[in-house]
Amino acid sequence: MTTSASDHIDLVGIVAYGHHGVLGWERELGQPFIIDVRLWLSLAAAGASNDLSLTVNYGTLAGEILAAVESEPVDLIEAVAERVAEVGLAYPIVESVRVTIHKPRAPVPVALSDVSVTIIRSRS
Repeated sequence: MTTSASDHIDLVGIVAYGHHGVLGWERELGQPFIIDVRLWLSLAAAGASNDLSLTVNYGTLAGEILAAVESEPVDLIEAVAERVAEVGLAYPIVESVRVTIHKPRAPVPVALSDVSVTIIRSRS
């Protein structure tokens, strides 16, 4: 990841209900997903001016992330992560984004507390 911004905004533990997965019951019944997002951006101008328009409104962003996860079902949580990364990078001030999608009820044959994928995407 290449970014000049060391400042970041974190949204941790967004809970969404989606119908993602390769099994029929996952698509039919759905399940919870937990999303963590970090945006790298410069917060200097917003901090100096106290101007919300110079940063990312995290309340708005959280709603957009929720909508992205709860929209059209896909097979893989990797695809959900890509969708969420696109939401973050839609803000011109954001240089890079890290997205972790947790699937705590993933259908695996062993006892575990969570399955997750993490991606990092930067503006090209």
